[in-house]
Amino acid sequence: QVQLVQSGGGLVQPGGSLRLSCAASGNIFSINAMGWYRQAPGKERELVALLTNNGATNYADSVKGRFTISRDNAENTVAVYLQMNTLKAEDTAVYYCNARTNRITYWTQGTQVTVSS
Repeated sequence: QVQLVQSGGGLVQPGGSLRLSCAASGNIFSINAMGWYRQAPGKERELVALLTNNGATNYADSVKGRFTISRDNAENTVAVYLQMNTLKAEDTAVYYCNARTNRITYWTQGTQVTVSS
């Protein structure tokens, strides 16, 4: 099994920056990709950014050039980050981290990001 712990989020003004973190532990060698998703009120959950084990990335068009996903490997843990710059009101949502394996995808409970003046 994989355990995920997410941190970061909160309230930020338009144009500001936030960094989300997600730490994975347990059977980290089974993970083949980690990503960030978000869900705004009344909308479906959508992919924000994905990072595979071979370094490939995929971003939603709406965040390209503003958000960056990165990964940091340690001996028993792997962390993935989402650096969010030039935030807009439409970025307001609950953000979730996930970790994909061949058998199952693990999710965090999510954290609120609110972009408002």
